Amino acid sequence: MMTKTICKPYTVGGVCTLLLISWGAWAQSDHQKHHPQQASMPSAQPMSMGTNPTPDTAGGKMAGGMGGGLKGGMETEMGDMMEMGKSPPKELFPSLMQAPLDPAQRDALGQLANERIRNGNSLLTSGLQALKSATQEQDQVTAQTAMEQIHQGQSLLKSGLAVQRTLAEGTDPRVTALSWFKQQMNLLPVESTEQPHGFFGLSWFHYITMLSMALFVVAVVGLYVQKMKRANALVAKLAGISPETPAPASDALPTTTALLTPISAVNPDIAPSKPNSWSGTLLVTEIFDETPNVKTFRLADPTGGKLPFNYLPGQFITVTIEQAGVPVRRSYTIASSPTHRDFCEITVKHEPQGVVSHFLHTQVKEGALLQFTGPSGKFTFTEADAESVVLIAGGVGITPMMSVVRYLTDRSWKKDIFLLFSCKDQGSIIFREELEYLQKRYPNLHVTISLSQENSPAEGIYLLGRITKEVLNARVPDITSRRVHICGPAPMIDAVKQMLSELNVPKENVRVELFPAPAPPSKTPVPPLVATTLTDTATVVTFVKSNKTALLTPNKSILEASEEVGVNIDYSCRVGTCGICKTKLLTGSVAMAVEDALDDDDRARHIILACQAKATGPVAVDA
Repeated sequence: MMTKTICKPYTVGGVCTLLLISWGAWAQSDHQKHHPQQASMPSAQPMSMGTNPTPDTAGGKMAGGMGGGLKGGMETEMGDMMEMGKSPPKELFPSLMQAPLDPAQRDALGQLANERIRNGNSLLTSGLQALKSATQEQDQVTAQTAMEQIHQGQSLLKSGLAVQRTLAEGTDPRVTALSWFKQQMNLLPVESTEQPHGFFGLSWFHYITMLSMALFVVAVVGLYVQKMKRANALVAKLAGISPETPAPASDALPTTTALLTPISAVNPDIAPSKPNSWSGTLLVTEIFDETPNVKTFRLADPTGGKLPFNYLPGQFITVTIEQAGVPVRRSYTIASSPTHRDFCEITVKHEPQGVVSHFLHTQVKEGALLQFTGPSGKFTFTEADAESVVLIAGGVGITPMMSVVRYLTDRSWKKDIFLLFSCKDQGSIIFREELEYLQKRYPNLHVTISLSQENSPAEGIYLLGRITKEVLNARVPDITSRRVHICGPAPMIDAVKQMLSELNVPKENVRVELFPAPAPPSKTPVPPLVATTLTDTATVVTFVKSNKTALLTPNKSILEASEEVGVNIDYSCRVGTCGICKTKLLTGSVAMAVEDALDDDDRARHIILACQAKATGPVAVDA
């Protein structure tokens, strides 16, 4: 009688199983390439203590012993296992052939089936864990072993459940044993009486396994995202960038006609940072000697990236140092061009009586870290502000002018740039070689240097004496139609402003930046301190928040009075341009020599600049 074999189509689970088996075979062959000494060794199936061999192995043994009968095959298998040093497995399906079974035999088979189920569950659990770990670590050999262990656990579960079902339903145990035997020998496809459930006919085991793997993948991706967030936060913290600082708007600078930009330059439409929006540490990478008493300090981000702030040519930053535990701040103009994003430079003149300048010149070396705040200042110029510019500088007041010159030449600006620079002598000309180079390279840059205390004409290169109205009129044609910037000590600024007025230059065309001159050292002994009393020339300032008062003489600012009594009013430039020392005046009236940092709204709210405010009558401020 011929038996017709009906082959079912492959299900999704079958296809996945074939793929896993193929992958495992490839992994095992790849492992044997790296370990040829193990290629000839027989592979042993992993087996936990007290568990039975897989049905596939048992089936193979039975195939070899078909001439001796079913029981003979199992005895051969038991003999092989004992030769390998392992305990002989307990017989299960061969015992079913000994029908009919008495109650004692049925109980023994039930216990054996339960043992197989427990062992199968244990193998499945450990196999899944090993597979998950091997997949994460990409260990192909361990993954193959884990797959074999999972297959072994499935076989144990299957056989144990089949025996339990046979004992529970009271069916002929020989039918179950024969069906198992045919399945292992691939003699007849097993006809399943169970209807497939779910999509693609998958079992609950498949669903649970796939769900576990999906959750594992989601967890790994989530951990990676969190790791990247922490890394970005650490980089931002090391760079001194505050996460609360909003990104600068891209429309802060007017759009200009497109020009060919050097490779080292950046887009000038990048908005400058908000005033004093950044505070952090900068690294001193290089120090240049400009003149015997002037040095340039190149500053960069300690992490090696770009500067953590944007600035306009002419703006300044404020450095803070500690003196006897008290913070001391001074503002210095950025002399470099904002087209260079990897560094900025401040050029500082050494004033023996200046606390911060003396510290920078005598204590700071390359590799030092300094605390800065910035950028700030409104004394700026870009190519969008006017059709030409006249820059008039005295001494170290050349620093904001140099930033403008460097910026405009880096941007290949084609309009006229007039620079008039007043110095004492040839040895005090800051940026001398660079100015000569730029003047030769850019024909639209016109440089005039006057020496107020020089005796020799220096081959006619420089003017002797101070800048005069005649010099301005001769060196700057049509000066009345041009933007004019002035920076230097107060006497020089006052003189130049008078000259421009006489030349009919509109006041709205003139911008001024004051560089306060340090007090000269006293040539006479310092008199002993005496108590100050109220007189016709002295008054009292009341600091309402701090509940303190201080004497205020006509030449003393409210900021100076606050420092004497320990009232903290924040400040930076001390010349009325940065606006950090803004304070509300509650009662009284004050006079201010410079009010550049105040707008109409500030004045309407009675806001004053503490560094400039002086009074001859009692005043009270909100500090």
